[in-house]
Amino acid sequence: MPVSADIEAGYGPEPDAVAATMTAVVQAGAIGVNLEDRSGRDEAPLFEPAEQAERLAAARAAADRLAVPVWINARTDLFLAGVGPAQERLRAAQERAAAFAAAGADSLFVPGLIDLDAIAELAAGPLPVSVMVWAGAPTVSELTSAGAVRISLGSAIAQAAYAVAARATTELLTNGTYDSTADGIPYDQTNDALASR
Repeated sequence: MPVSADIEAGYGPEPDAVAATMTAVVQAGAIGVNLEDRSGRDEAPLFEPAEQAERLAAARAAADRLAVPVWINARTDLFLAGVGPAQERLRAAQERAAAFAAAGADSLFVPGLIDLDAIAELAAGPLPVSVMVWAGAPTVSELTSAGAVRISLGSAIAQAAYAVAARATTELLTNGTYDSTADGIPYDQTNDALASR
């Protein structure tokens, strides 16, 4: 299976750090990455569009030097982090999409955005749009009809699994029962799924 790596914000603010991270993950076998625009700075939680574009360009150049066609999913956390006035986020995302496309990104990942009209507006721009979903978000068919080409569950499945573990532990320690584990995948099916083919 092709592997896409979530390289967070590139493990360093400077383009050189992003290039080094991209080189390492591509040499390890990744053919796709998510690269986000979170800066880690309190006063400016996201890199400015021009800053992030330089970082994306460094990632693209690193992949090109290795002669590996890598898909760069440029992530913006405008919506997820609630950066700036709500009514200005779509326009800001469109500006970022244009800058990121010019820098060599292949798609725009906009976690936190599930408004179908806004997705459609972004999808009309220079990059295919990727979104993240959770319980209560529009359906896959609604999202794809709006123009989303990639749909991620992010950490939702892991969070749901940990919630089952927490419920089972609480039940065991309080009631002394184990009913919350009733719908698990049978043991032999789990083993079969992990067996080499």
